[in-house]
Amino acid sequence: MSIQLIRTSSLEKIFPDQTPHSDHTRLSVLQNDVLSFQLALRPTDIPDTRLEVSVRVDSPIASYISVRQVDLVPSILPVSDTRDGNILSDRPGLYPDLLTPLPDGKSLLPCRLWTSFWIGIETDEHTAPGVHPVTVTFTPLSEREEPVSCCTEVEVIGAVLPEQELTVTEWFHGDCVADYYHVPVFSEEHWEYMRRQIQLGARRGLNMILTPIFTPALDTAVGKERTTIQLVDIFYENGVYSFGFDKLERWVNMCRDCGIRFFEMAHLYTQWGAAHCPKILVWKNGVLRRRFGWEQDALGAEYRDFLRAFLPALTDELKRLGIEGRTVFHISDEPNESCLEQYRAARAQVAELLAGFPILDAMSHYRYFTDGLCETPIIATDALTPFLEGKCPKDLWVYYCCGQTYQVSNRFFGMPSARNRIIGLQFYKFRVRGFLQWGFNFYNSQLSRRHIDPFRVTDADMAFPSGDAFLVYPGENGEPLESLHMAVFYEAINDLRALLLLEKLTGREHVMALLEDGLDAPLTFTCYPTEDAWLLSLRQRVNAEIREHIR
Repeated sequence: MSIQLIRTSSLEKIFPDQTPHSDHTRLSVLQNDVLSFQLALRPTDIPDTRLEVSVRVDSPIASYISVRQVDLVPSILPVSDTRDGNILSDRPGLYPDLLTPLPDGKSLLPCRLWTSFWIGIETDEHTAPGVHPVTVTFTPLSEREEPVSCCTEVEVIGAVLPEQELTVTEWFHGDCVADYYHVPVFSEEHWEYMRRQIQLGARRGLNMILTPIFTPALDTAVGKERTTIQLVDIFYENGVYSFGFDKLERWVNMCRDCGIRFFEMAHLYTQWGAAHCPKILVWKNGVLRRRFGWEQDALGAEYRDFLRAFLPALTDELKRLGIEGRTVFHISDEPNESCLEQYRAARAQVAELLAGFPILDAMSHYRYFTDGLCETPIIATDALTPFLEGKCPKDLWVYYCCGQTYQVSNRFFGMPSARNRIIGLQFYKFRVRGFLQWGFNFYNSQLSRRHIDPFRVTDADMAFPSGDAFLVYPGENGEPLESLHMAVFYEAINDLRALLLLEKLTGREHVMALLEDGLDAPLTFTCYPTEDAWLLSLRQRVNAEIREHIR
C-alpha cells in the first residue's frame, strides 16, 4: 500500500518527519463529553510531491464526529526553559497546533511526510449509549491509489458528564479582534466576530470573561496605548460625571447567550503595581478625549473623584442586569512585593465602593494574602507551596502564563500535550475553584508595540513561548479556528468533570486512591506522571468505573 495510516492519541504531537506512535487503546466517552484521537497519514512510493484525498466518516454516531487537519505553524520560541527535561523541543521550527476544518471534505497531503487529522467526537445527553464503529476513509483523488481506512470502536457510556464547576477565564482581548480584521471597534462586524470567538471559548470551558468597561490596562508599554475598547460611555459636564451603559448591556447579553456565566471587570489600575490609571476616554463639551492614563497618579484626587462617581453607577447597572452575584473586580495584575503599599492604598480607595463584590488578582506573594489585601488571590502554579502549607484561601484560584516554565503544567508548543492535560487531575486533588490564563486571543507583540499575524508570529515577537498568547486563530470572515493546545486543555477540564462524577458515585477517598494508585509519590503541581499512556489509561479506568456504578 502506498499510504501509511496510524491511529494515535490526542496527546501525540505529530511532526512531518517523525513516525508517530501507534495507539490502540480502547476508546470510551461519556455523554455530554468530548473524545479526540488522531489519524496520521504518510503517502509513500508516489511519484508526485503531493496527494489530494477526500475524507469520509461512516458511523451510527457520525453526526457527532468532526474531522480537522492538524496544520503546522511557525515558532521561534517554542519553550523558554528546558531544565526539567519534560519538553519535545526548544528549536525554532514548524509545530502542530492549528486545527483546520475540511469544508469540502478534501485535503492535500505532502508525500513522504506525515500529516495528522484530528478526529473529534462531541457527544450530548442524547447520544445513544453502546459500542459504535467509527470508520474514517481517505480516498485519493488520483485513480492510481487505493483508499485507506481506519475502523475504531468507541463506547458511549450512558452517564451524563456533569456541568462544569470550575470557573475558567482566558482573558479575551476584543481590541485584537478589531485590529486583526481591520474593522472599527463596536461596528456590527466587530460585535459578530467577537461573538463567534466567545461562543467557541464557551464550548471549550470558558465561563468567565474579561469585560472592557474601559480599555484593559494590560500588556501595554509605559506611555503607549492599545486600541481603545471601552464599553461605558462617560460624560463630564459642569463638574459632574454621567454614564451610558448601552454597550455594556449588549456585551453582557451577548456573552450570556454564548454560554458565559461570570464576568470580571477590567482592572481599575495599571498592571504590575497599580501606579497609574487605565486609559479612559471621556466626552466633554461634545468632544471625546482621553482624560485618564499614564500621566495620572492612581491615588490622585482627580481619579479618586472619578471612581466615586463611576463605581456606584456601574454596580447599580450590574444589579439591573442581574449579574451582581456573578461579577468580580480587579485592582492590578501581578503586583510584586515592592508594590505592596501602593496596592494597599489603591484597594483602600475602592474597597467601600465595591462592598459585596469579590476582588481577585493574579498575585503570588504570600503577604498580600496574609495581610488581608486580597481574600482570593489567584496564585501562580509554581508559587503555591506557602499557601498549601500554611493558611490557604477558602476558594483556591490558580494561574499560569509565560513565567511558569519549570516542572509545572503549561501549554507551550515545545511541551508534550500530557503536560498540558495533567492539570485537570491537579485541579481535582487540590479542589481548585478557578483558573486564569491571560491569552485567549492576544494578537499583539509583547507590550502591544505592534499588531501581529498569529498565523506567522506565535510567540509575541519571541517574548512569550508559543501557545501562551492565544488559544484561537482568527480564521477567514471572522470564523475562529481552534488550536490543538486549546482542545487538549478542554480534555483536562473534562477529566476533572469525570472525576467529580465518579466522586458522587463512590466518594472522594475512592477517587483519590484511584488517582494515585501505583505512583511513586503523591500527585502535586510539580510532581506527576509524564507519560501519555498513564493519563489515557487513567481516564479509561474512570469511565469504566462510572459505567459499573450506574448499572
